[in-house]
Amino acid sequence: MINGEFDVFIPKPERSVVAIPPPGDGAGFWAGAPSAVSKDGWIYLAYRLRRPIGEGRGYAIEVARSADGVHFETLLTISKEQMNTESLERPTLVATPEGRWRLYLSCATYGTKHWRVEVMEADDPAAFDPAAARVVLPGDLKTGVKDPVILHHGDMWHLWASCHPLEDPQEADQMVTDYATSADGLDWAWQGTALDRRPGAWDSRGVRVSAVTFTGETVIAYYDGRASAEENYEERTGVAIGPDPSTLTATGAGPAAQSGHAGGGLRYLDIVPVDGGHRLYYELTRPDGAHELRTELR
Repeated sequence: MINGEFDVFIPKPERSVVAIPPPGDGAGFWAGAPSAVSKDGWIYLAYRLRRPIGEGRGYAIEVARSADGVHFETLLTISKEQMNTESLERPTLVATPEGRWRLYLSCATYGTKHWRVEVMEADDPAAFDPAAARVVLPGDLKTGVKDPVILHHGDMWHLWASCHPLEDPQEADQMVTDYATSADGLDWAWQGTALDRRPGAWDSRGVRVSAVTFTGETVIAYYDGRASAEENYEERTGVAIGPDPSTLTATGAGPAAQSGHAGGGLRYLDIVPVDGGHRLYYELTRPDGAHELRTELR
């Protein structure tokens, strides 16, 4: 709870189980960056697979489904070569009000620090075609855009994306979360920065919204934060609230949740409603430095 008013789901790794193991052991091998949708008795999950830099980085996105939220069958694998990208990061899986599906992919431009977001549509989560993808968030020479959180609420589409400055490559790891709106979920109008860093705090270097919940007239956001470039890839989870989706304020003096191992990473939290509760998905750092995709039921 926040101020005794709102339900807030703080990850408790000791209550979680592994949903997707990393593709290898040791630092740099990751399974994570989940995006989950609960629909028609199934949980659909899109997630990223990564190897260390020099061995492939974010080399694939998988779309899978599960009846119990823990054991997944793979429906589709999309490689970085199919997306003409140096690396893939967090995907965003969305079911539209019209009954179709969209998959938004964060793609690194070769040889740069630039990121863009592309989208593909299908009637079924197993039918996405990378050849039909198109850019919806191009970024520009000064800004890389990736890791969008996308919701349809109140007859419109909302988006929160991680934005990185590109003018100085040594500073490109910094990030804020900008907010955008859309009538169709494809053509977006930027509305400014929704969540910014806090100087001198644990999230002073970067903040990236990972999940958003509308609760009455209040918006609850979960975000990844870090205080330094050295903490890149090992962000911890925080909570922010706001009176509307464009204005979020971080709460608490420290992370709300983190791993007890290695760099402490607990990031990319997503939450989906299930019968009788909610299921959390997130990327967690293991003792050997690898990242695994874990889930817990609340």
